[in-house]
Amino acid sequence: MNHSGMHRSDPEERWLATTVHAAFFLLLGSSLARFLTRDQGGAPTGWAVALFAAFGLLYVLGRFLAPPPRPGSPPTSRHLLWLGSVSAVWVVLLVLAPSATWCAMPLLFAGLHALPPRVAVPLSALLTALVVISQVRVADGSLNPNMVVAPPAVAAVATAVLVHLQRQGTRQRLLIDDLVRTRHELAATERRAGVLAERQRLAAEIHDTVTQGLSSQGMLLQAADRVWQADPGTARVHLRDAAEITSRSLAEARRLVHDLAPADLAEHTLPDALAVLAERESRPGLTVEFRLDGEPDRLPERVEAALLRIAQGALANVREHAAATRAVVTLTCLEDQVSLDVADNGRGVGEDEAGGTSGAGSPLTSQPDRERGHGLPAMRIRARQAGGTLTVESAQGEGTVVSVTLPLASLAPARPVASAQPASLLKEPVR
Repeated sequence: MNHSGMHRSDPEERWLATTVHAAFFLLLGSSLARFLTRDQGGAPTGWAVALFAAFGLLYVLGRFLAPPPRPGSPPTSRHLLWLGSVSAVWVVLLVLAPSATWCAMPLLFAGLHALPPRVAVPLSALLTALVVISQVRVADGSLNPNMVVAPPAVAAVATAVLVHLQRQGTRQRLLIDDLVRTRHELAATERRAGVLAERQRLAAEIHDTVTQGLSSQGMLLQAADRVWQADPGTARVHLRDAAEITSRSLAEARRLVHDLAPADLAEHTLPDALAVLAERESRPGLTVEFRLDGEPDRLPERVEAALLRIAQGALANVREHAAATRAVVTLTCLEDQVSLDVADNGRGVGEDEAGGTSGAGSPLTSQPDRERGHGLPAMRIRARQAGGTLTVESAQGEGTVVSVTLPLASLAPARPVASAQPASLLKEPVR
């Protein structure tokens, strides 16, 4: 019998298969020994020994060439052919050597394990009948009732237990599949509920702050306009009140924007989010790789958001302007600082262009970016707000490296900290 169709990772099933195989070869060896010592009885010894050998060989070959189906799957034609062949050899062997009677037990288990109950039960009944006939044929003296009663009783118990286990296993598999499907549906429902709840929270926040402020401003400005000529003092009071509301609404709007961290950071750590970003930015003609150097510690949310946004902006400019085929995003975590480097093997820029405060002429700050207000200046602002510095190293035709370095000891804005030599770390791998 072959159990290779079982889950190989389950040690209990491997143990069961090993026990069945060991029982078969033990019974086969004892049957052969009994035949050679006591039960030859005029039977052609050579043929019987050959059939014993063929019986054992077929059993071993079935383990490798005709594996049984996985639990719950129909048996394959190859396995059915093997089961029929090994059963036929056993029947012929039983005629020549009744000592092989109990070798039917592993075959009985094989049939019950691999076949559906509607086929396995008749097969077990047939094998049991052959066992009884063989026992009666070689009986000496008066008939022992146990020879007729014991094999069917043992076979009935084995059949009932194994069929019950098979059906119970099928029910368990169906239950597990249902639980897995339910868990996936529950997770999807929770995600949708979380998105809806967040949308409702943001709607309420905007309604209670920005919307209410704008409504109050509108009413105050309309009131000021109505009394502008008749009562200038009252009109100016309305304008001052509107200005105060504007300041408060602007502060609330900035707080909302600050709280909206990048979505990737809501589900991943910063290294994982950068890895996802690198995979997302990779496309035909441009390969983006992420590298992590050191053990990352959790940074403040605003700092992680700033680093992710800088990486997004740098890769966007690599994609649109650098004409690069490869880029590397490296997050370096040291004891006193963390740095993010985005290097590409694109056309690069001159030293004057790359080293300027505005980066004019750089692929990162080309005219389209300046018109949109993005590019290197925006990245410098993000780095400064996070408490770090941003540098650009590039040369014409030799690619560009954008580096942002954040000191861990202090995240005060605009504090200059030396870069962790991003050019020497990144330019070589990029080319």
